[in-house]
Order: sequence, then C-alpha cells, then structure tokens
Amino acid sequence: MTVRRLLLAPLALALGVLGTGPAPASESDHELARQALQQGQVLPLRQVLDKVEREYQGQVLKIEFEREDGRYLYEIRLLQNDGRMAKLKVDAVDGRVLKIKRKGEH
Repeated sequence: MTVRRLLLAPLALALGVLGTGPAPASESDHELARQALQQGQVLPLRQVLDKVEREYQGQVLKIEFEREDGRYLYEIRLLQNDGRMAKLKVDAVDGRVLKIKRKGEH
C-alpha cells in the first residue's frame, strides 16, 4: 500500500479556502495535489468542504490529501456543532464519504 499524505494548508491558502493552517507539506506532496486537481482527477477542495460542512454540520479543522492504493482521498477532521470530533475519509474523485469515525466511537 502506497500512502502519500500532505497537509493541504499550502494548496488551500492558494485557493483561498483557509485562513491559517498546519505546517506546510513537502513540495512534492503539494505538487501531487496540485497536478491531480489541474488534470481533473480530483474535485476542488472547496467543493468537497462545502458538501462535508453542510452534511455533517461542523467546522473543518484539518485536511490531509492521500493517495492510497491508487485512490485519491481527502481526510478531513471536523468539529461538529454538537461538540464531537469527526474524522472523515472522502473519495477525492466524487466526494463520497467512505468512512466516518467520531471520537469516542469504535
């Protein structure tokens, strides 16, 4: 399994979707995300965030981009309005939530 992760703060800042964020990722990881977006292989981050925030009622705290087994994924940590933390794995190609784990759940 090949996993490439990056914190999307640099890309998100470039797209104007986040004000501040975690430490920057490596240049090669940032480039992977940018190229995937430019080649139409993944949905724009803003589109995915709009859907997640609307459907799961919360504020995005952290975003990671992964390539796992040939599939692009957004991993999103969300502070929901009820105070619970949720971690969502979202297919970056079509925006489907593939997995959700809430803190305190198994």
